[in-house]
Amino acid sequence: MKTVSDFVLGRLDQWGVQRVFGYPGDGINGLIGAFGRNKALEFVQARHEEAAAFMACAHAKFTGQVGVCLATSGPGAIHLLNGLYDAKLDHQPVVAIVGQQARSALGGDYQQEVDLVSLFKDVAHDFVHMVTSPLQARHMVDRAMRIAMERRSVTCLIFPNDVQDLEAVEAPPREHGTVHTGIGLTSHAAVPADAALDNAADILNRGERVAMLVGAGALAAGNEVRATAERLGAGVAKALLGKAVLPDELPYVTGAIGLLGTQPSWEMMNECDTLLMVGTSFPYAEFLPKEGQARAVQIDLDGRNLNLRYPVEVGLVGDARLTLEALLPRLHPKTSNRWRERLERQVARWRDTIAARAMVEADPVNPQRPFVELSRRLPPGSIVTCDSGTAANWYARDIDLRDGMMGSVSGGLASMGCSVPYAVAAKLAYPERPVIALAGDGAMQMIGINELITIAHRWKDWANPTLVVMVLNNGDLNLVTWEQRVMGADPRFGDSQWLPPFSYADYGRMLGLEGIRVTAPDEVGPAWDRALGAERPVVLEMVTDPEMPPMPPHISLKQFGAYMTALRGEGLATGGAALRATIKQWWAS
Repeated sequence: MKTVSDFVLGRLDQWGVQRVFGYPGDGINGLIGAFGRNKALEFVQARHEEAAAFMACAHAKFTGQVGVCLATSGPGAIHLLNGLYDAKLDHQPVVAIVGQQARSALGGDYQQEVDLVSLFKDVAHDFVHMVTSPLQARHMVDRAMRIAMERRSVTCLIFPNDVQDLEAVEAPPREHGTVHTGIGLTSHAAVPADAALDNAADILNRGERVAMLVGAGALAAGNEVRATAERLGAGVAKALLGKAVLPDELPYVTGAIGLLGTQPSWEMMNECDTLLMVGTSFPYAEFLPKEGQARAVQIDLDGRNLNLRYPVEVGLVGDARLTLEALLPRLHPKTSNRWRERLERQVARWRDTIAARAMVEADPVNPQRPFVELSRRLPPGSIVTCDSGTAANWYARDIDLRDGMMGSVSGGLASMGCSVPYAVAAKLAYPERPVIALAGDGAMQMIGINELITIAHRWKDWANPTLVVMVLNNGDLNLVTWEQRVMGADPRFGDSQWLPPFSYADYGRMLGLEGIRVTAPDEVGPAWDRALGAERPVVLEMVTDPEMPPMPPHISLKQFGAYMTALRGEGLATGGAALRATIKQWWAS
């Protein structure tokens, strides 16, 4: 007998799904049993359901396909939520499939009975339903997949465990009260009307100091973004999720924007008279031009994102690549290069500053140096994943992605713990490509060390074994420490900030991976050479200085005053060390 579970997995296969990330439990025994009978879909066992949802999100980010994750009822379903919110806030198509207690037990305060429809109603607000009949299975799977793709959102299907084992219905009867769905391709009108394109071009052509801001929505439009920037003589800043849109080596790419951003991006946004935003919902208005300073045009596939961050005169709803392709013939080359030349000088000075800051003496290792040394050594086709925390600062500023490389972070949610699950998903999707995960010790202790077990279990199946997990071991939840100092004038609160000692390299070796521990600056570059050339995955532990500041592109007098107050409260030992490190960073600038 073909069960509902067999049908569901077969239907996912028809939709093009290749793997499902999850963790078993008795609430999904029917579905797990069906995996044993289905040879087309791969089940990827994570160490925790949260990591499985991170993996599904990363799969969507790196492949453009729908990510699918699976969890049992009750606690398993609850564990998925953080990774699913990561997908929701970064607009990634993910389908969550969760188990539930038998229909006859619902409402009976049964073990592990949770109101899952209500629980998932926010994270999967576009579509969350419980399947209570085999007649629903086809249209539920079809709608969950299609809505996830069309809305670039999270959807959720809930299967009571008794329904999973019922006999499948391939097609519902042709009668009243049934739903008949299909998998056929959808065609979109992805380019705005000519009049709207003409209006946008008029604004951009009139601008003398054009700035561009690109995000994840422009990842497939790199050539068109580049051609537009060169036609308009514009500089290009990149939101963190759009880091791979253009190579960082281009002289007019000002780099990241925001608290993690660069000085050239800050200056460009404060001096431009025209702004073109493509595929981004970058949230921090204080790093965009002042209202009224710049005329603005915005391109986004989702009209809900238009005029959300900055008042724009023309909003274009359309695919970034196709819209820019249609816009380009309407744009006039700038007659003056003064704006572009000024931006390029600022970018060149900034690159010198970054290199100098990375070489500032620290105790024991300057945390910027591992990123700068990696950037010089990134193999072609690398995929870089980065965790939240100070690691994201250095990734944003110090890592240069080149053509053909990919990179991602937890953008909208900024969740800790994403980098290693992201790296696993990237390696499963592209086993022939080098993958590098960049994490702080807090994120590793939270989730990362668990997923090292997954890497140790699976790496021998990969065509290319290169997967390096680099850990910044400074013993401190460092970004929060700096936020406490600068935002709240509070000294480091040791009980919350200091982490228990842990040897990440030794743990990696215990798992059968290679472990490398770096405790001196001159060891950093050779350690990367060894890690990237290793014949198995590597845990690369960099013992770094917690007092080295992640300098923002701009600091107000109020923030500086708060910082000095906090350091005085910490005393000579740690406060003095942080102040000396800050002075050294400023001096290197």
